[in-house]
Amino acid sequence: MSLEYTTLHSIPISYASCSLGNPLNPPPLLDRLDAISKAGFLAIELSFSDILYFGSSHLGYEPDPKNYDELCTVAAEINKQCRKRNLGIMMLQPFSNFEGWPNGTDGRKDAFERAKGWIRIMQAAGTDMLQVGSSDTPLEKLDRGKIVPDLRELADMLKEHGFKLAYENWCWSTHAPNWLDVWNIVKEADRPNAGLCLDTFQSAGGEWADPTTSSGLLEDVTKDQVDKRFQESLNSLSNTISKDKIYLLQISDAYRVPFPFTKDRDSSGLCPRGRWSHAFRPLPYNGGYLPVEDVVKAVLKTGFHSWFSYEVFDGGASGDGKDTDIIAYAQTAKNAQSRIIASAASISS
Repeated sequence: MSLEYTTLHSIPISYASCSLGNPLNPPPLLDRLDAISKAGFLAIELSFSDILYFGSSHLGYEPDPKNYDELCTVAAEINKQCRKRNLGIMMLQPFSNFEGWPNGTDGRKDAFERAKGWIRIMQAAGTDMLQVGSSDTPLEKLDRGKIVPDLRELADMLKEHGFKLAYENWCWSTHAPNWLDVWNIVKEADRPNAGLCLDTFQSAGGEWADPTTSSGLLEDVTKDQVDKRFQESLNSLSNTISKDKIYLLQISDAYRVPFPFTKDRDSSGLCPRGRWSHAFRPLPYNGGYLPVEDVVKAVLKTGFHSWFSYEVFDGGASGDGKDTDIIAYAQTAKNAQSRIIASAASISS
């Protein structure tokens, strides 16, 4: 199989605005939007944290995360600022720990209250897609029989407004850490507006790499076996997922951590791969070690030609945070896209 460069070059590109600049001390949102627009991106992923962050300056006080009237006012202003810069808002993210709460629990009540509020925010922001990350709530707190019905219900709620649900495997999820897990859930949910958000970090970081080992790789088998097993998984992805069920592909790499993480959750409840995700994710070709190109090629082999979205949390190789020239960084991301596309155009089988 071969892919034409001219076809791949037309793939639309987005940037997760929350991930531009120092993840521990992000620059003002409007500065980030300027940089993303100047680099030639067409849209952003708008994060809930950006709404709260921008809301503090726009409203003059920090908005209540559950005051959806205020949050909608802020989201509408962000939409206005994006349109001034010729940027769309491709998706609202990250909607987390939604699915699987048992009936009658506070977790379930909160999940569906948030869903209703976030749909209102989507309307104000002018976006039609909601990213849902596979839950990392401890399994003993979940009713796994509720996972598919919950996502089906959320998809139906979104459909009333012409919206879509993009379900993503977070590699630290307790019930669906791999692409096949979320694909099986989406298939079973069987809703026309429910699809996948795939991610180079989540796939390679879960099935190939491991921040708790000295090598930075999975060590349950030999290195050759790790590589072979991962390639088999990618081949299966290419031959299994329907291209129209992939809504976007998020792009980032990962640094090897300076010392192996412990396998336990940290004081905030994050698993090791979750900690890794928050500050050790550079752009491709900028110091990481994941097989990013392999994941991209596998996704493109499905026939998918829609959104590539850059979501990096680059705290430097130490993860302690680093200040960057965000205009130059956004342009580097655009250059990485060109390099990835050039590599993908050489696919043959």
